[in-house]
Amino acid sequence: MPITLVNSIASWFLKKRFHQIELFLKYPNEVQQELLLNLIYTAKDTKIGRKHEFSSIKNYRTFAERVPISTYEDYQDLIELSRQGQNNIFWPSHIKWFAKSSGTTNAKSKFIPVSSESLEDCHYAAGKDMLCMYLNNNENSQLFTGKGLRLGGSKELYRENGTVYGDLSAILIDNMPFWAEFSSTPSNKVSLMSDWETKMQAIVDETIMENVTSLAGVPSWMLVLLHNVLETTGKNNLNEVWPNLEVYFHGGVSFTPYADQYKKILLKTDFKYYEIYNASEGFFAIQDQNNTKELLLMLDYGIFYEFIPMETYNTINQTIIPLSEVELKKNYAIVITTNAGLWRYKIGDTVRFTSLSPYRIKVSGRTKHHINVFGEELIIENVEDALKKVCKRTKSEIVDYTGAPIFMKDKEKGAHEWIIEFKKAPEDLNYFIELFDNALKALNSDYEAKRYNNLTLNRPTIHMGKQNLFYDWLKLHNKLGGQHKIPRLSNSREYIDELLIINENQSFEQEKQL
Repeated sequence: MPITLVNSIASWFLKKRFHQIELFLKYPNEVQQELLLNLIYTAKDTKIGRKHEFSSIKNYRTFAERVPISTYEDYQDLIELSRQGQNNIFWPSHIKWFAKSSGTTNAKSKFIPVSSESLEDCHYAAGKDMLCMYLNNNENSQLFTGKGLRLGGSKELYRENGTVYGDLSAILIDNMPFWAEFSSTPSNKVSLMSDWETKMQAIVDETIMENVTSLAGVPSWMLVLLHNVLETTGKNNLNEVWPNLEVYFHGGVSFTPYADQYKKILLKTDFKYYEIYNASEGFFAIQDQNNTKELLLMLDYGIFYEFIPMETYNTINQTIIPLSEVELKKNYAIVITTNAGLWRYKIGDTVRFTSLSPYRIKVSGRTKHHINVFGEELIIENVEDALKKVCKRTKSEIVDYTGAPIFMKDKEKGAHEWIIEFKKAPEDLNYFIELFDNALKALNSDYEAKRYNNLTLNRPTIHMGKQNLFYDWLKLHNKLGGQHKIPRLSNSREYIDELLIINENQSFEQEKQL
């Protein structure tokens, strides 16, 4: 099909959809309120709907009074009934698909319901909007002259009791229309391979001869794939492999620790990076402008949003507010109500609003992924901003990291302990630690107060992880693949103690070989 015709068709879809986007940009709170009432009406005869008397709920205030805030643990028994084939429990339409996720903090599998409505009106709609926004900002794009390289999870789909479960990416690929495969690579057969290491090489072999114009996937795993591409082809950068490559759509983990490494292998000065914010529970936000870290909150995907100010989170004074009451620069935990039957559900992520007209956000971390043992309130956003500055100053590069507290013992003060796997290690680790500590103080006043004169916290400790430490740790726990992430911060020592043991054993084995 001629490129002019392809672009004309794409432009037509773009203009049609942007009329709808403009509606929620102009009337965001009205769109959200109408959406909530539609969700309530649709589910009024479900088990949950009858329990909370949805049929008589006419406004947000009544909804908030009747329906409690929930977590996965609150839903677990109901989800198991749904997986066994029972219908009309939390959503009226049959729930056939369940996105299996262990998350980053819980080894126990979670099965997130994915309704046909959420599949079409949320996940697939967001994929189209992502392209629409990119094309709207880049009129000379040649995106549709080639294929998009997608990197999803590593688990195949499993079927039982008339339901299907697996990685969300596998569910999305399995349900895509047949024509969608023609515009993407690798093939569905390779994309759904279960063995991650075999799959990586299969993707390389299948994609290096394609005309790839875009990339989509989690930054950490995509970087592994791209380095394999360069190693296999013997090329110095990706532009030599795919000369028409123009954009990378990324999400899942923060891009900050990997940005410099991508710039070294993607040399085009006009190359674009577009961030997305999605999860098994839904697709929430999309970067709608070139060269920004702000994400537009998408308000018409069948998801109603509420927010918990983090200063009240899990306290007796906890407050929950609708979108209309959020403020700039405050840290909020997200609560969602969805067209897959999740009602006032805490997804575990935190965000900050950078704009209220329209509503734009930055993902700031996880409610469980922070260190707050000593009142320091250290979040992922602080750490990654600090590491970016320190790496630039010391000319070092990071593969992965995790941090945890050193608890007070007897008269000893507490501290933070880190293990960092470097791609390019700093020449002086002590200097790196000093810069990192100072950067955290500059970014977080609570941390600075606890570090003042070593009042509560001593200087942090950093261990250098051996090569492939985090990869080997994920492999040990059968968590290789695009859906799995390294737990960055923790209030316990569960992860770091195990990693330190593995790191020590790796060092011993390497010394024996020498």
